[in-house]
Amino acid sequence: MNAVRSPMAEALARSMLPPATFIASAGVRSGEPDPFVDAVLAEKGLSLGERHPRTVADLEDAYFDLIITLAPEAHHAALEFTRSMAVEVEYWPMPDPTNATGTREQIMAAYRDVHDRLRQRISERFPTISPPERAE
Repeated sequence: MNAVRSPMAEALARSMLPPATFIASAGVRSGEPDPFVDAVLAEKGLSLGERHPRTVADLEDAYFDLIITLAPEAHHAALEFTRSMAVEVEYWPMPDPTNATGTREQIMAAYRDVHDRLRQRISERFPTISPPERAE
């Protein structure tokens, strides 16, 4: 579903990579926006803006050099989607914070953990690109 991990990764990548970099996220299914994603991004000075969840079919006509998947189902779909394309597909397994239970703070901690993991992976994958300084 394109409502939690990939939109968060999209927002982070947009904040960390040059503006000319084409960045889009999509899922196997769309789904509704997740308010915890908005809350965690707002804490970091980021926003999804008016972005709405998309499916892979919504991006069918786009060209990609790299597709990064964050869940097993998305990875299998990306491999199928790109089988006749010259595109690199990477799998970055990320926990699903929607499985978190407990208080609001405990749930937010699960979303913050995913944010931090994504930020680290993006920094490692694109080391020559230094992210702008952000107050956190």
